[in-house]
Amino acid sequence: MTQSTLSDSTAYAEGRLDTRSRVAIVLLLAAVFVVFLNETFLSVALPDILKDLKITPSLGQWLTTGFALTMAVVIPITGWLLQRLNTRPVFITAMSLFTAGTLIAATAPGFGLLLVGRIVQASGTAIMMPLMMTTIMTLVPPQSLGRMMGRISIVMSVAPAVGPTISGFLLPLVHWRGLFWVMLPIATAMLILGVIRVPNVTETRTAPLDVLSVILSAVAFSGLVYGLSSFGQAAEGDAALPPWIPLVVGAVVLVAFIFRQLSLQKRDMALLDLRTFKARTYAMSLLMLAISMIALFGTVIVLPLYMQNVLHQSTVVIGLTLLPGGLTMGLLGPLVGRLYDKYGPRPLVIPGAIVVSAVFWSLSMLTDSTPVYLILIAHVTLSLGLAFLFTPLFTAGLGALPPHLYSHGSATLATIQQVAGAAGTAIFIAFLTLGTTSGEAAGLSDGAAIASGVRMAFLAGAIVSLAAVVVAFFVHKPLEPEVTDAELEAVDQDDPQAAPSH
Repeated sequence: MTQSTLSDSTAYAEGRLDTRSRVAIVLLLAAVFVVFLNETFLSVALPDILKDLKITPSLGQWLTTGFALTMAVVIPITGWLLQRLNTRPVFITAMSLFTAGTLIAATAPGFGLLLVGRIVQASGTAIMMPLMMTTIMTLVPPQSLGRMMGRISIVMSVAPAVGPTISGFLLPLVHWRGLFWVMLPIATAMLILGVIRVPNVTETRTAPLDVLSVILSAVAFSGLVYGLSSFGQAAEGDAALPPWIPLVVGAVVLVAFIFRQLSLQKRDMALLDLRTFKARTYAMSLLMLAISMIALFGTVIVLPLYMQNVLHQSTVVIGLTLLPGGLTMGLLGPLVGRLYDKYGPRPLVIPGAIVVSAVFWSLSMLTDSTPVYLILIAHVTLSLGLAFLFTPLFTAGLGALPPHLYSHGSATLATIQQVAGAAGTAIFIAFLTLGTTSGEAAGLSDGAAIASGVRMAFLAGAIVSLAAVVVAFFVHKPLEPEVTDAELEAVDQDDPQAAPSH
């Protein structure tokens, strides 16, 4: 054993990161912050895009929903990709896709090419998140995992939250296409840094790619999210299909995808190994994260529309209103991580879920004359509740898995997270559209009708948030993996066709 290896092992045993691991994690955190910031970058600019390109809100929201949907389709493949390739080539692939998509969007003359650019961006973003989570679970000592996840929460929570704030400041200075031109040199710089500095820190192994599973996952998630999005279009009378058709197709194909994975995982060939759900804490954490992402993305898309179209506030005011909430999540991340290491998740996630639910019930009472300061208070309080959810759920969920399932657990978590984010955007927009249409039919003014739709959207979110309060009581801190490699090998040996587990 070399002196370097001895030093690295000693650092790990003492709960510290060696220099090589620290460089990898810092660069990954920086890159993920950039790509996640881009995910909600257009939310404040959406009204300007709708007006400039002459498209409806239900069509325009595909710039956000399509982004998240693409991630949900691509992310399952990353479980396989992270086993076949090492850290640096995966990083370069992800940032190259993101940079190319940014350039396409910046030069897009119309909605079609703009959507293509967002989809290419999303393909790179989809690879980056599982890469970061898998690398961190591999490199960070268990006793320091909570603190590291607290730093990750700055990226996972703050980047999407401050996206509207930054774009709100930039929009008075540049056209909405200028947002992509601002992002382009940052993405290019991260790509160059990755080529030069990102080390290879993971181990690779031969893993087959099941093409049928890729097709099934793409059809399933596309059908579900398209069906949800179609409710808003149906209310406006421009839906291509009745919403129930893609929903049913997506649900049926999802069942086929699940059965396919259950069969393949017996031979260690699954695209997404669903044995991760044998760990109860992982399953409960995943459910709560899904609800939290519905809340976050629904709020990020609806509040700017409400403030601009009902309260007639400028993009600068909207950005300033949403900024304190994003900073709250960022500043609390490391603190929540330390509290997790000391007390576990339950004392954090239970009050966090209650706070999130209470805020949604209060937002369901917005009117066309609600003062801006009340929205500021509600958003900061919501961010406070979410800060107490994200870090404990990420840490407890992935900590319940054995190392063999880290890449699959990260990919499954990211897939569910993005589908939930897309569903949150689609659901909130659908209820916003339905409520607005009902208000107009009742003879309300434009502002009052939109406010009616906003109330309906947040009421739907408030009802969903109650489920998170219940699930919070079932999240525990795993002292060791809740399903071990030995148990998985025993399950595989029960199947005569099973290959040895890795």
